Amino acid sequence: MSFTVENLTGDRPEQYRQLAEQARALVAGESDRIANAANLSALIFHTLPELNWAGFYFHDGTELVVGPFQGKPACVRIALGNGVCGTAAATRTTQVVADVHAFPGHIACDADSRSEIVVPLTRGAELIGVLDLDSPKPGRFDEIDRVGIEALAAIFVDSLG
Repeated sequence: MSFTVENLTGDRPEQYRQLAEQARALVAGESDRIANAANLSALIFHTLPELNWAGFYFHDGTELVVGPFQGKPACVRIALGNGVCGTAAATRTTQVVADVHAFPGHIACDADSRSEIVVPLTRGAELIGVLDLDSPKPGRFDEIDRVGIEALAAIFVDSLG
């Protein structure tokens, strides 16, 4: 299989629409969560600007365990309720954090990270994990990013069959 990452054009909502289209094409016909998480991590990391980490943590029934990602080595296990990832998983709500140093209980896996967005991955009541993006730029993520990343997370969850 050959896949070309297309440059995004237009305004930011349009860019996320294009990115979602690429993500759907990338996972089409594949239901393996590791394969799809690996490819989506790479797509996101190499497409969106100002990221220093993009990847997945999977819920093992007790805690979050690092899955496929792009960026520096990461924390391996995160308890539900701890840090931005654990908070997103425990509350089942997207966390958009402009300054991670101001987030109570922030876990600094990479000291260069300054802002973060974490989207919970759920199917019904089941917690699958989280999709986590970090940036070295404070305030990097906003409402447009939330909507766009939540759409990418839904594409991943839908790909699992």
